[in-house]
Amino acid sequence: MNKYQISLLLFAFLFTSASAEPIPDYYKPYAPITTDKQVYSWTDKVGITIIAPSWNEDKNGIDSIGDQEGHLIKISTGEHHLEPYKLTETSKNSGVFTGEIILTGFFHDANGDGKIDTQPRTIGTGPTSGFLEADRDDGITISFEFADGVVLTQSAQIGWNEGKINLDKPSYLLHETANIQIVDPDMNLNPEASDTIPVEISSDSDVAGITVDAAETSENSGIFVANVSFTPYDRSSGNRLHAILDDRLYTKYVDHTLPSPYNINDDLDIITESVLSSNTPLADKVTLENIILADSLGMTIREPMLGQQLQVVAEIENKQDYDQPFVYLVQVKDSTGTAVALSWFKGSITINQKLSVSQSWSPTESGTYTIETFVWKSLDNPIPLVQSSKAIYKVTQ
Repeated sequence: MNKYQISLLLFAFLFTSASAEPIPDYYKPYAPITTDKQVYSWTDKVGITIIAPSWNEDKNGIDSIGDQEGHLIKISTGEHHLEPYKLTETSKNSGVFTGEIILTGFFHDANGDGKIDTQPRTIGTGPTSGFLEADRDDGITISFEFADGVVLTQSAQIGWNEGKINLDKPSYLLHETANIQIVDPDMNLNPEASDTIPVEISSDSDVAGITVDAAETSENSGIFVANVSFTPYDRSSGNRLHAILDDRLYTKYVDHTLPSPYNINDDLDIITESVLSSNTPLADKVTLENIILADSLGMTIREPMLGQQLQVVAEIENKQDYDQPFVYLVQVKDSTGTAVALSWFKGSITINQKLSVSQSWSPTESGTYTIETFVWKSLDNPIPLVQSSKAIYKVTQ
């Protein structure tokens, strides 16, 4: 072999070695595409990874793929797409290429305030500058033209979710703070900043309640939290709710981004309940004393007669340091235990007040009767404020 032949052979070897590295194996394409989630909401951030060692051209530099003619990356939803879209290598010589795009949804009032909360747009060339419009029931597809006639694809779903409410406790003491958690990925409207959503909380003592802002726990979590404290003395304001002991507490989130089969403009009240409980004994709340059976003139009756107009009179005292709503009930049972009369009186008793209450009863048959008296918080929330009382009377002709 002469010097000329050796030179040609060396040139061919060097040229082949330099050129072989960037040429992918068209017959055995290896470039798996993955996304960071299987299902996305309409305004999510989508992370994309393509493992493509064949495209690791520069061992000492950061390569990119997707924007070379004939080897483009296309990212598309049902009616919108970005092409070309460039991904960049994670580090020198890794052969792993990544990028991200932000879904921007469609025009919609997401929190029910009458204003559009989204900015739909489709723009960007990568690797992190892309914005892509998406519908409620949609999908996202990433395609990579690996070689002539070889297109690799990966898809994921896009859809709305039904929100959920969680409370950190089933009941609260007066000095405690309620931690409210809302889980709704659809309200992660800006995945690069923490969003807020409105949450309503009310009590038996304040049915109008308050609306508080629940803040997203991180910029892309879709989990929102708010803290609410309680006061039995003052009106509701800010993040403080007027409630007294034994009140039921109602937390409501209105979801305006519901999945199928709901319509796009439907909304749903998502409600959970808890209670403001107390360790205070009943005897320390309200007293029920001096219970008598009286006639129309207020005279005590010990031997009631048939047809006589009677009053079941009692004295209630509020021993708490806040006003207490109540309902005073009188139930009359005959000798068989059957209720023959039931009546009640609703009211409110102020701090340390003593209040005389009564309910009427007129026996229609002679016999032995049991008269029971109760003091409850309300008819809807029949928590006893004091132990009930019982007395037996014999009605004669």
